[in-house]
Amino acid sequence: MTATPSQPYSPMVARAQRLPHRSRRRRAGAVTSTLTLMGLPLLAVIALPAAFTGGGTRRWFGGRAESQRAEAQTAKDDAAAAFYELDTAQRDLRISIETIAAVDSSPAARRAVTDFDALGRRIDEVSHQYISAVDAHDLDRDDLEASAAAHARTELTAARTELGRVKQELDRFAEGLGPLLGKAETQLARLAPAVERARQALLAASNALDAARGSGLRADDLATRLAALGPELTRLNQGAGQHGVPQTLERAERVTREAEAVRAEAERLPERAAEIGHRLVSLRTRAQALTTRTEQVEPVLSELRRRFTAACWQDLQHVPDQATESVRQAERKLAEAQAARDEQRWPDATALLSTVRALLNSTDEAVSAAGDRLRQLNAVQKDPQQEIERTRFAIRDAQRLAMAGRNTPEARHARPLDEAVARLERAITTLEGRHPDYWHFLTETEAVRQTVAHVVAQIREERGAGH
Repeated sequence: MTATPSQPYSPMVARAQRLPHRSRRRRAGAVTSTLTLMGLPLLAVIALPAAFTGGGTRRWFGGRAESQRAEAQTAKDDAAAAFYELDTAQRDLRISIETIAAVDSSPAARRAVTDFDALGRRIDEVSHQYISAVDAHDLDRDDLEASAAAHARTELTAARTELGRVKQELDRFAEGLGPLLGKAETQLARLAPAVERARQALLAASNALDAARGSGLRADDLATRLAALGPELTRLNQGAGQHGVPQTLERAERVTREAEAVRAEAERLPERAAEIGHRLVSLRTRAQALTTRTEQVEPVLSELRRRFTAACWQDLQHVPDQATESVRQAERKLAEAQAARDEQRWPDATALLSTVRALLNSTDEAVSAAGDRLRQLNAVQKDPQQEIERTRFAIRDAQRLAMAGRNTPEARHARPLDEAVARLERAITTLEGRHPDYWHFLTETEAVRQTVAHVVAQIREERGAGH
């Protein structure tokens, strides 16, 4: 039995293919030794068949021996077919196992490799049984006895049966590998496209960086980030065989993400430079406007001092000085941001501009607070009743909600509402006398409305939850 060029090499098959030649050599040697012992010359040896057959040739044994020989030969052919079928299945399954082992390191995958090794040892055992049976019986002997042929058939049939049984075990094992193999093949199918995407992303990032530099922008930080991906590309080119499929997939995806980030930033760099320049101009203009507004705070404070009690304006005394200092600090940060912009240190410039904006926002709120305070105090001095009615309406609305569908409100709702009523009445009394504390009145009414709003939210939340 000679393997065709299309069949892959298998040590088990090669061993089986050598057996007939060894059997023939042993048989020829035995015949030669026997004739030599008899002391017959070669010509006499050639003439022996004719002497015994009366001039013709025939086998020494009759029909029963030939029938047993044929049955034994059939058993041998069937065992050989089973042997090659098992060997082919084992080789095919080994490819699947190697695929799983290359991709998957989970406990299930490791267990599959171990189980396949155990099956391999079982296959070696039954293959040895088959090869031994073939090696033990020469069915081409002219003097093969019927009993020897029957014995050969029995052993070869038993070998074929064991080969078939192990083949069934191998088939069942292969069926159980379906999910693992599917997962592994999916990852392998992702591998080549993922690596190619990484290469293309790196190329796109390099082209975008070249374009940014061509417009006069250095982009040193982006160039450093892109250069750091060079060793990763080398590892990708070395392949999954050296670094493993899961690791190569993860590396390809990470390189793609980082390269795409570099490309996006490089493409946006001219726009970012223009945006930073625009923000510098805008914030510088805003700082100048705040300087003018800060100068107007002092006249507002003078009017507050002249018309209202100290409690109404004392917390605003520090606003002019603090606003002036905040604007100065913002202007220093603007100068630093301009230097960072000129040196193309884009992250530094962006961070400094964010600091400037925060400083100007807080200054704007402080400067606005003085004017807002004067407007509020003017309104409540002219008509405090409007503020009172606004607060009472909020309380009554909450009380109606607390009583909805009930004869008496829940204590946890009624108590804070009753306290809100009493607090409002106390605030109203602060308006009596020659120098009413309007600011205390306003802060108290605001606090009462916040308490009432909290109770309303609590009631709605509880009823929405079905309580």
